[in-house]
Amino acid sequence: MDTADGRNALGAFLRARRGLVRPEEVGLPAAGIRRVPGLRREEVAMLAGISADYYLRLERGRDRNPSVQVLDALAEVLRLDADSAAHLVELARPRSRRGQPLPRTERVPDGIAMLLDTLAVPAFVQNRCMDVLAANRLAVALSPHMAPGVNRLRALFTDPLARELHMDWERGTAGVVAQLRAAAGADTDDPRLTQLIGELSLKSERFRRLWARHDVRRWEGALTRLRHPQVGELHLRREKLAVTGSDGLLLVVHHAEPGTPSAAALALLGSLSATERKATEAALVDDGTKQRQEH
Repeated sequence: MDTADGRNALGAFLRARRGLVRPEEVGLPAAGIRRVPGLRREEVAMLAGISADYYLRLERGRDRNPSVQVLDALAEVLRLDADSAAHLVELARPRSRRGQPLPRTERVPDGIAMLLDTLAVPAFVQNRCMDVLAANRLAVALSPHMAPGVNRLRALFTDPLARELHMDWERGTAGVVAQLRAAAGADTDDPRLTQLIGELSLKSERFRRLWARHDVRRWEGALTRLRHPQVGELHLRREKLAVTGSDGLLLVVHHAEPGTPSAAALALLGSLSATERKATEAALVDDGTKQRQEH
């Protein structure tokens, strides 16, 4: 998946994660000149109880099927959390050999599309590349980056509006890249993901640095703080729900705690959106009537 080392995802992950561990964190002296950030290969091997030669083979992709015991030891040495340790196991799992990947077909189920229009909170459906496939009107009113056809990851890193809208942009960008890494998993053959990652690596230094860390985080709900140009500050819960029977689609819903200023602001946004929709529909009717009269 990495533009420079997509065929050896396990080795790329090991190199990145050992570079993030400081020697003193694992009981090693930090004194002296160190030519590499983090741990040296031989230090990881020693702490994991394996030979330096074997660890070198793992990093260079010459051995891609380590035992569970070795993976557990490496996860402990590299101080991996549960999500990152599970990702390590997935990268080491034997992959079936096949030709070109089949194109993915993505369609929002009819029931989910109907549900979007009945929800009184902002909601949209995205794929694992974070392309918005469907959204309700309130989601679009909350952010133009939630409109169908928008890639949320690209917008987050390349559109200046994103930094104005997202009050926790730094934390949010770190989290979303880690979630993308988790969504990608060991599937290094998806051309859409590869193209998107390559594009953002060229366009955004922050994305490039975050992607190089190999942080992993599962999709989960969180608090998001937005500064909306019409209704002001909003503190919303963001829930991400898997769409069953789909190829990695997520239903993303934003909602506010009842009785809070954010709930009142969200209700105001809904009212403004409905007013704008009625005005647009009235204008279309007037325009259609005018055209018929002219003919």
